[in-house]
Amino acid sequence: MIRVWRVAVFLAALAPLLWWSWHVAMAAAGPEPGRYLLLNLGQGGLILLLLTLSLTPLTRLTRWKGFSVIRRQLGLWTCSYGVLHLSCYLLFILGLDWSALGADLSRRPYIIVGALALIILITLAITSNRFAMKRLGRRWKSLHRFVYVALALVLLHFLWIVRADLTQWSGYALAGGALMLLRLPPAARALSRLGRRISTPRKGSGHLES
Repeated sequence: MIRVWRVAVFLAALAPLLWWSWHVAMAAAGPEPGRYLLLNLGQGGLILLLLTLSLTPLTRLTRWKGFSVIRRQLGLWTCSYGVLHLSCYLLFILGLDWSALGADLSRRPYIIVGALALIILITLAITSNRFAMKRLGRRWKSLHRFVYVALALVLLHFLWIVRADLTQWSGYALAGGALMLLRLPPAARALSRLGRRISTPRKGSGHLES
């Protein structure tokens, strides 16, 4: 079941890329297909980041190891979406004109914020393997807490872009804020206690006692 679950998550993360690519190929992505890909990849990366951060609270609540085994996979997908998002900006917005990069950064400082978030995500992706965990030791957890900084930077990056309409951004920000609150020790302990209550069979319910 865990293998099936891993494959299902892989296909679910891959499906939007195929769908957006199909839209571009069929000329159904509007007058600016490059910008269409850029925006969808950016939002897709944010959603994946939020889903990745939701895995620990879900594991505490359900006590199902299936959520924990896909954490690295979703984290790598998040980083991949971010890299593709940056690639679309360089290819379709700048046209690979590196001389225009400096002027664009001065006009759009949110690009710098997004780049900082991506640097963090790439660093976390590179160090998400067992070899890095062993080499870094206790420092590994401290390093990977920078994912919260990445989330804040991504939300700021998105806010800067859509500040004229905050409806969609507010939903992402509320979800991110809720996930951060669930990481606080009192909330984490409460989730763990609730998970134990849910998973422990009640006497007289007809279940075998463990």
